[in-house]
Amino acid sequence: MKVTIERSVLLKALGHVHRIVERRNTIPILANVLIEAENGRLALKSTDLDLEASEQVPADVAQNGATTVPAHVIYDIVRKLPEGAQASLETAGDTGQLILRSGRSRFTLQALPASDFPDLTSGEFSHRFALPALELKRLIDNTQFAISTEETRYYLNGIFLHTVDVDGKPMLRAVATDGHRLARVETPAPEGSVGIPGVIVPRKAVSEVQKLLEDLSQDVSIEISTAKARFQFGEVVLITKLIDGTFPDYARVIPTGNDKRLVVDKEPFEKAIDRVSTLSSERGRAIKLAIAEGRMTLSVNNPDSGSATEEIEADYDSQPIDIGFNARYLLDIVGQLSSDTALIRLADPGSPTLIQDRDGAPALYVLMPLRV
Repeated sequence: MKVTIERSVLLKALGHVHRIVERRNTIPILANVLIEAENGRLALKSTDLDLEASEQVPADVAQNGATTVPAHVIYDIVRKLPEGAQASLETAGDTGQLILRSGRSRFTLQALPASDFPDLTSGEFSHRFALPALELKRLIDNTQFAISTEETRYYLNGIFLHTVDVDGKPMLRAVATDGHRLARVETPAPEGSVGIPGVIVPRKAVSEVQKLLEDLSQDVSIEISTAKARFQFGEVVLITKLIDGTFPDYARVIPTGNDKRLVVDKEPFEKAIDRVSTLSSERGRAIKLAIAEGRMTLSVNNPDSGSATEEIEADYDSQPIDIGFNARYLLDIVGQLSSDTALIRLADPGSPTLIQDRDGAPALYVLMPLRV
C-alpha cells in the first residue's frame, strides 16, 4: 500500500472512527483501525464487535493495499502534525509495518494483518428510511439523558425506537427510561419506517450517532433489522448490534389522570432549582416543591449543610400540594423543554408527574417523586 492524503482529511476521518475503539482490549485487532487504499479512495474502519464505524475519503493512491494499526496512536500522530501538511502511508515489505511520513517526520507503526479484521456488516435490513439530521438529533437529545446505566437491566440501556399510530397518523417514537424518569419523543414517521420492528439502540451507539450529527445538515439514511441498525451520514457509516431484550410497556407508567395543572416560566424555574439544590445532599439530591395558588416555593433542608428556599410565580389554581423530586432529574427534564414555559401535571405527592412544553407537545416526560 502506498497512499498520500491531506492531514486535515485523514484527521477528520480518523476522528469519526477511532472513538469507538476501547482503550483496553483483550483482543489485539480490536485496538486497531483497518486502513484500505483502492481506486483513489482511502477507507477506514473500526469496531468493538458491537459497533462498527467506517468512512471513505479521497486520497492519492499509488499502490492498492490494506493493513491495520493502533487506532488511538495513529489518531494522536495525525492530530499533532502541522496544519496543511500532507501525510504519506506506506506498508513496509514482509515486516507488515506501516510507515507514516509527513515533512521531516517519520513514524513506523506495528501492524496486524487486514485479513484478521472482523466484519460486522453481514445480514439483510428489512426497513430503510431517511430522516432529516435535525429530527434525528431532536429524538436523541430529548431522550438520551433518561437511558439507564444499570447493567443488570440491560434492556433499558438504550433508546427504544418504534412506530405507532397517533390519531390515525403514523409516528416514529423514541423512548428511554431508567425507572426514575421517562422521556418519550415522536416525529412524523418517514416513508419506509412504518412497521419497523421495535428496536433498542444501545447507549454507546446513541452517543456516537449524536456526535456524528453535530456538523450535519442533510438527511441520515437508516436501515433496521431485528438484530442490527445501520446509520449513514454522507461518507460515514455506523453499524450497531441492537440490544436483544424486550423494552417494558412504557405506556403503563404514563399517567392519564393527573388533574392538577401547573404552568411556570421555564428559565426562572430552572435557575431556582439550580440555586436551591446547591445545598441538597449528594446522595438524595431531594428538592421540595410547595405549590399553592399563584406561587411555588422550592426548598431544600439538609442537616449537614443547611437549608434554602426560593419562591417563584406560578399559574396554578388547584388544591395546594407539596411534592419532592430528585433535583438533578428535574433539571435534566426542564433543560430539554424548548418553549418558554413548563406545563406540569400533578396527581398527588406519591404519583408520577407529567412534564411537557404544552398540551400535545411531541416530547413528554414522566418523573417519579421522592419523599421529602
